Amino acid sequence: MVSVFHSVVDQDDMEKSLRLLGEGLSADELARLQRALGFARQVYGDALLGSGEGIWSHALGMAVIIAGLKLDADSRIAALLFSVPARHENGLTQIESRFGKDVAQLVTGIYRLDRLRPISRGYVAETADNPQEMRAQIEVLRKMFLAMVEDIRVVLLRLASRTQTLRFYAVSEDDLRVEVARETLELYSPLANRLGVWELKWELEDLSFRFLHPDIYRKVAKMLDEKRTEREQFITEAIARLHGEIEALGIKGAEIYGRPKHIYSIWNKMRKKGVEFSEVYDVRALRVIVDEIKDCYAVLGVVHNLWVPIPKEFDDYISNPKGNHYRSLHTAVRCPDGRSLEVQIRTREMHRHAELGVAAHWRYKEGGKSNTEGEYDEKIAWLRQLLTWKEDVSDSSDWVRHYKQAALDETIYLLTPMGKVVDLPAGATPVDFAYRVHTELGHRCRGAKVNGVLVPLNTPLHTGQRVEIVTAREGGPSRDWLTPSLGYIQTRSARTKVRHWFSSRALEESLSEGRAIINKELQRLGQTAANVEELAKRMDFAKSEDLYVAAARGELNLRQFQTMVRGGDALAEAEAPDEVLVRESSGKDDHQGILIVGVDGLLTQLAQCCKPAPPDAIEGFVTRGKGISIHRADCRNFAHLAALHPERVIQTDWGNAATGGIFPVDIVVDAHDRQGLLRDISEIFTREKLNVIGVNTHSKQGKAHMSFTVEITGVQQLQRSLALIYEVEGVIAVQRG
Repeated sequence: MVSVFHSVVDQDDMEKSLRLLGEGLSADELARLQRALGFARQVYGDALLGSGEGIWSHALGMAVIIAGLKLDADSRIAALLFSVPARHENGLTQIESRFGKDVAQLVTGIYRLDRLRPISRGYVAETADNPQEMRAQIEVLRKMFLAMVEDIRVVLLRLASRTQTLRFYAVSEDDLRVEVARETLELYSPLANRLGVWELKWELEDLSFRFLHPDIYRKVAKMLDEKRTEREQFITEAIARLHGEIEALGIKGAEIYGRPKHIYSIWNKMRKKGVEFSEVYDVRALRVIVDEIKDCYAVLGVVHNLWVPIPKEFDDYISNPKGNHYRSLHTAVRCPDGRSLEVQIRTREMHRHAELGVAAHWRYKEGGKSNTEGEYDEKIAWLRQLLTWKEDVSDSSDWVRHYKQAALDETIYLLTPMGKVVDLPAGATPVDFAYRVHTELGHRCRGAKVNGVLVPLNTPLHTGQRVEIVTAREGGPSRDWLTPSLGYIQTRSARTKVRHWFSSRALEESLSEGRAIINKELQRLGQTAANVEELAKRMDFAKSEDLYVAAARGELNLRQFQTMVRGGDALAEAEAPDEVLVRESSGKDDHQGILIVGVDGLLTQLAQCCKPAPPDAIEGFVTRGKGISIHRADCRNFAHLAALHPERVIQTDWGNAATGGIFPVDIVVDAHDRQGLLRDISEIFTREKLNVIGVNTHSKQGKAHMSFTVEITGVQQLQRSLALIYEVEGVIAVQRG
């Protein structure tokens, strides 16, 4: 059985430690390892970690674990030197010059992940009473953990470091060990599980369980100990019997041995299945290792002939591997005396993967000889995929399908001053960060510090940065934030919240203005005691606020309102000539300069059906409650309205609105559909400085029909743009809508 070293030898016995650390290395690599041992010992001295463990002791234990995982020389050296940058001036420079760039990069990766330890530990402890929040935070932490890793060996080094810390806590009392154990079960053991590094996974789980639930741990351990002699005798007899049957079948070289059952897994199974210890079928277990896959199924037949299979306790992970590529046959059987026995059957290659996972199959580029760059990148991508999930998924194809929809590289992970992890799309800014933390924080955002340094609010953020928002006591967002070219906001949610803030302010202003208009009109009519809420409902408004807004926007018919206030029937007045109640011009409306012959100060609006723009010939039409609607003189809708109500037609002219105004117009394009057509037309709008406020495109049988709404300053600008669009490849026709 391949095993990872579970204890560090006497740390003064350097010869024995060097033998363990140097297994599988060449003479040159061994010489580098010896230099690293001496350098690390010199730098660390008797310094201690925050846990109370000596740095040198931790580094050596970590390196021995890495050696047990059969990782390369660079990984073992990086384990020894993990804390040199914190203990030695220009430590990374020294590491690179003495041991190479690869080792320096690994140590840098370890340092970056070490920054997550107090963060994750604190949040796991802080949210322990809120399981839902804790799960969400752990999920983001795990993704951040991965996003900060450029070399998968760093993850294995981090797992080795955590394993060594728990081993130290096993012999040394410390107040932090409960928090560390909780964090381990939530963050690190799932990572070890997904990588298939089972020996570390089981040790991480058992030690963490021991610290978190000492009474239950002792109870389960005692139940195992009480029946150990009986169980060992049972296993010995089962091995002998099975071995004889396998040899009789002609299968040579099979290995059979008892499989140790880990305390945490026993308790977890009892808890999840709601069963007693006696109903855990794999307390007594065998593992059979053979050379070929066909032998696995042959041995399975032998097992089922010897003992009675227990229903629903068979799993074929060879035909249907787990998400982490674990492969084996699992079955549980009942012996004649009534006792249960679990049997796992696998090939030697499957066993190597099961015991050491990725580390057993993949030595970092195998010295750059056995793997191509493409294969290496593919394995890195696969490992990154594995680490995105915490829970095992029963259907591996479903797991792969879901992962392919993920885009880890499009997400960044940032830290608040309190250590909470916030995930945002790549390219997000401090303004996006502020709105993600809290809407009110975003509204009052005035500056930002990234890793303690003040930065502009449109600075792109990167994974691992700590962001602190500088706020004002009161106030709101800046309109500049909504300008895309300035780059203040990259996320839709932040942009929506800013727009909502301005909309709310505009609504408040409209309510105040409308309330003043209504109160003034009631005062003029001598009806100041009138119930406005009741008046609003009688005029088909849901509430008084809607009445105020309509008044502020010039959408309230004055004659109907006066009739309603006096107690009359508004419907009787519906056919009477309208008198429009309008607000005073603020001077901000683009169309206030339109001249209405014979009348001053009326609210005007450009008709949406024809969208007139200077110097189009225009006519006005008096609407019911919405002021004067301005149409192009050749508009078919206007011609129809004028025929029905000639008394409502009013002469108009552009006046000073013809200069400096912005007018929306429609452009309709018909073209042969091709790739890049929309892009080419959009480039013309950009060159001509036309703001596109609406797009609608349809494509059918190779023909494209496109409709754009753009803002222009005059018809001359529109005609120039139409001519340029007509020259675009594939365009058949282009016209004003």
